[in-house]
Amino acid sequence: MSPVQSSQVERQPGTPWHAGERLLQAHAGMEARLAEVGPRVVRDFMPEQHRDFFKQLPSIVIGAVAPDGRPWATVRAGAPGFMDSPDPRALDLAVIRDPADPAEAGLEDGNAIGLLGIEPATRRRNRMNGTVARTGAARFRVAVGQSFGNCPQYIQKRDFALVRDPATPTDVAPQVMSVLDERARKLIGASDSFFVASYADLASGERQVDVSHRGGKPGFVRVDADGGLTIPDFPGNTFYNTLGNLMVNPVAGLVFVNYPTGDLLQMTGRTEVITDSPEIARFERAQLLWRFMPETIVRRDRALPLRWDFIPGGASPQALATGSWG
Repeated sequence: MSPVQSSQVERQPGTPWHAGERLLQAHAGMEARLAEVGPRVVRDFMPEQHRDFFKQLPSIVIGAVAPDGRPWATVRAGAPGFMDSPDPRALDLAVIRDPADPAEAGLEDGNAIGLLGIEPATRRRNRMNGTVARTGAARFRVAVGQSFGNCPQYIQKRDFALVRDPATPTDVAPQVMSVLDERARKLIGASDSFFVASYADLASGERQVDVSHRGGKPGFVRVDADGGLTIPDFPGNTFYNTLGNLMVNPVAGLVFVNYPTGDLLQMTGRTEVITDSPEIARFERAQLLWRFMPETIVRRDRALPLRWDFIPGGASPQALATGSWG
């Protein structure tokens, strides 16, 4: 399937879906249904349960776009309550500036960003995108563009502990690489989840940024001989926000979290969505594949003041039902 060849894409009137999303929805046989369902489930405000949910979280996943157009995914943390929603169309975040985080350059006033609130212990997650309004050196507000919930599939249950003051940054300098080293390959090969940021520039002039969770059994992300990653896409809500963005703008930012240590492995690079390959049928439950070729990699040891412990018996049943590269 060929990507939509356009630097700016149209959003279908009366729906939240742009051309890249609709292309994959049609491939899945879901375009007509989602044209009807989309306006009901993707809102321009947060319902009360979402507003309460963000307030109780100790972390937030952020997708941002640097001035050079590179997307980055990151995770920021704070004591529960560091996020608050003063009204259904706004979310306030109290997070310190972190120049070591490559996503920081995309968190300036007026920037479009994506947010994912995820609570592994309960498998709840809610997504939102919008526009940044800086309200202080360590605070900003996000005006809601789109808000919607996600199903609990492929999320492993984990409990968190706060191990230092969130206002105290790590004392380890970031390490910048152009290729994955053995330590990075080992983390990716053992990971059961990661987060991905993507975006599309719409013909209306809006920038739509998304950040989402990807999960599976440990090793579901394959590190290939050329240093790229091959990733199966499993059944979900069929919105195709992430892969739809990649169809019109084939760049992404990934972040892998080392949950026991708080380390972050962030990378930005080029992508390709694969809709027709024998490998899709060989990987159980995979509907599509996509490849990611890292161009800039940043490792930040102990970047997060949080540690997560796996909850016994907390493996995702949906993830256990998927295949493996072996």
